[in-house]
Amino acid sequence: MATKSKTASQTAETKATDDALASRVQQAVAQGVDVQAAVRQMTLDAMSHHAMSLEAIHRIMHAVLKGTREGVQEELDRTQSQAQVAQARMKDAVAGLDGALAQFAAATQLAVEEAAGRAQKFSTQDMASTRADLESLEALFLETIKTSAEATRGMAADMWADMLTHTQRSGTLMGEQIKATLETLTQQMTAMGKTQIEASMHLAQTTADVMRKVTAGVITGLADRMKSALHAK
Repeated sequence: MATKSKTASQTAETKATDDALASRVQQAVAQGVDVQAAVRQMTLDAMSHHAMSLEAIHRIMHAVLKGTREGVQEELDRTQSQAQVAQARMKDAVAGLDGALAQFAAATQLAVEEAAGRAQKFSTQDMASTRADLESLEALFLETIKTSAEATRGMAADMWADMLTHTQRSGTLMGEQIKATLETLTQQMTAMGKTQIEASMHLAQTTADVMRKVTAGVITGLADRMKSALHAK
């Protein structure tokens, strides 16, 4: 009984956290002030509070796009002539989410590189799990946009469908960064060979630590580092 009560409490707390994120995103989109930067920062803040799992990232994506959807609808409800404004804010919000996820992938790469530089290692199983999550992250992002399109109707639904088509065609910032991160993971796993190393360090937790430092400003220039690495390719 105590375990069920604890699980229910954790579920309620998680829902409250996700709802709060969606509400903040909705307000930012409705206000329309530097939406991309605001959504990126809110996403980074949400991602920095605990070790990242694919399930947790999916919840954050869903909350961000739910808030975006409601913020855009709020704009459309005022007047149909605001469609272009609403669409621009939607694009900025999605770009902000994409940018935050790209920084998450970059933080994972940085965590692996810094550990290697200190002669510390994550287990092969840990890195393989992270690699699998990263390989599916962009598809999950696109699927969540599709879900937003299906959750709306009328003009808003058309706008979300256009956003999905555009994103599929042009690609994402996270997709490019994920490629770079996967290369680093593959190199480290190859260097380790088939030996299953027992390691006290966990990549998901270490990545979350890096994200917290980025959010707090302890590590700066991660976005610039990410852009430089992508431009060098």
